[in-house]
Amino acid sequence: MNQERIALVTGAGSGIGRASSIALANAGWTVVLAGRRKSALEQTAALLPADARVLVHPVDVSDPAGVKELFDTARRICGRVDLLFNNAGTGAPPRPIEDLDVEAWRRVVDVNLTGAFLCLQQAFRLFKQQTPMGGRIINNGSISAHSPRPWSIAYTATKHAITGLTKSAALDGRPFNIACGQIDIGNAATEMTSVMTSGVPQADGSLKPEPVMDVEAVAQAVVFMAGLPLEANVQFMTVMATAMPFIGRG
Repeated sequence: MNQERIALVTGAGSGIGRASSIALANAGWTVVLAGRRKSALEQTAALLPADARVLVHPVDVSDPAGVKELFDTARRICGRVDLLFNNAGTGAPPRPIEDLDVEAWRRVVDVNLTGAFLCLQQAFRLFKQQTPMGGRIINNGSISAHSPRPWSIAYTATKHAITGLTKSAALDGRPFNIACGQIDIGNAATEMTSVMTSGVPQADGSLKPEPVMDVEAVAQAVVFMAGLPLEANVQFMTVMATAMPFIGRG
């Protein structure tokens, strides 16, 4: 197994993480499926090709000890890790800023930002130690890394912060053959975005349905970024439903 390309995907139990794990496996990657719910990870594993090499490892990415165990296990069983898709994320209930519970804020920060940092940190440690040295990190940023939705301050703040995480990691990884890029996704059709076709709040206060795109488009973009040689990097990629309200005035 240690001669294969090894991808570790967080948030692999649903949505973008599941679709990307399947696409990576179809492209020949060994996939480490990480996420909170073992049952959901096992459902993802069952959707991979019959001959796919896969490791299921439940983890809460906001737990430092759990994240360390995840990477230690991946290294012990797979020999190395070549790709981290830093995908796990969560949101808070849509609320006016003054009504957002601080615990909801902290949970979003813990998962989206601290969790992404903890996984990136362990990836750096492993990438520097393994032979050959190096690896790739793809951070899931989101359209919200550029522009907020109404009542989304916690999610938006963490996704803006992911851009800083990506830039710092890209800079600090250069001497160690570590490439770090970011994929910013808008309106991929998943369980999380199912409400968009019935109507979501707009900046003008209205409630309108929004176009969505097949999540497979995101998965293929991840496979493309992952497949580049380490001497090349997609620093930032935006993949979005063509007609969604992002460019211009919506």
